[in-house]
Amino acid sequence: MSQVLHTPPPTSAPADGDLAALAARHGLSVSGARPSLPDYVRRLWARRHFIAAFSTAKLTSQYSQAKLGQVWQVMTPLLNAAVYYLIFGILLGTKRGVPDYVPFLVTGVFVWTFTQSSILSGTRAISGNLGLVRALHFPRAALPISFCLQQLQQLLFSMCALVVILLFFGVPVAASWVLAVPALLLQFTFNAGMAMIMARMGAKTPDIAQLMPFVLRTWMYVSGVMWSIDKLTSRDHMPHAVTVALQANPAAVYIDLMRFALIDSFHAGQLPPHVWLIALGWALLAGVGGFIYFWKAEETYGRG
Repeated sequence: MSQVLHTPPPTSAPADGDLAALAARHGLSVSGARPSLPDYVRRLWARRHFIAAFSTAKLTSQYSQAKLGQVWQVMTPLLNAAVYYLIFGILLGTKRGVPDYVPFLVTGVFVWTFTQSSILSGTRAISGNLGLVRALHFPRAALPISFCLQQLQQLLFSMCALVVILLFFGVPVAASWVLAVPALLLQFTFNAGMAMIMARMGAKTPDIAQLMPFVLRTWMYVSGVMWSIDKLTSRDHMPHAVTVALQANPAAVYIDLMRFALIDSFHAGQLPPHVWLIALGWALLAGVGGFIYFWKAEETYGRG
């Protein structure tokens, strides 16, 4: 008598829709899925203390191996300003016709350094912290924002030295100094947005971090850090499109706003028309647009 082995009939794999329904029925969700934009903002705000503590810790450890320690937070931009003064102010003569050139130059260098360092650190915010990104679950936007906050803290240290320089060169304390606060807030928003844009691009293509110093150096030379945009654009041979581009350059806008706030010889006539609206527009465009652009790829950071 022979035995016949009966195998169970093959069952087809459940459809994706059935799996999704089964997961929803048991309260399961995709690991690392991107939350909605309002929920993402709420999660980010809930971690504001982590952002502040992380930025402060990074700032403290930045020069921990140097003997002068935190003094380099002020010395680095001051040494850059001294080099630029020698090359551009003296050798190339850009200081001619610019009142209070040393305060003019140092203010430009400090404010530009804030933007440059924020963008550079933002470019490596994800790619340079993959261990943290893969180990912990938190809104990834906390990283570029915390790096920008670190650079803002460093700028505030530098501003103490800037005040001493202003007073030493005879620039009086004025009520307009209060305008430095909204100018810095707008610049921080712009910098944070740019840092988030570069963080997403740097996470996908790490080689961008090697290219950015060259891009930023070119941007610095057209932003009026070492020379007066007002003097250059007042010449008759300058094409109107070039004048508008130089005046609307966001880095130049925030530099000139800070000069207008702190230096009494830098008057309103040297600012481009509607400068505060331009500054606000750049801050909203970069800040809001950069945040949404970064959020769109939230679930991809640290993968692969």
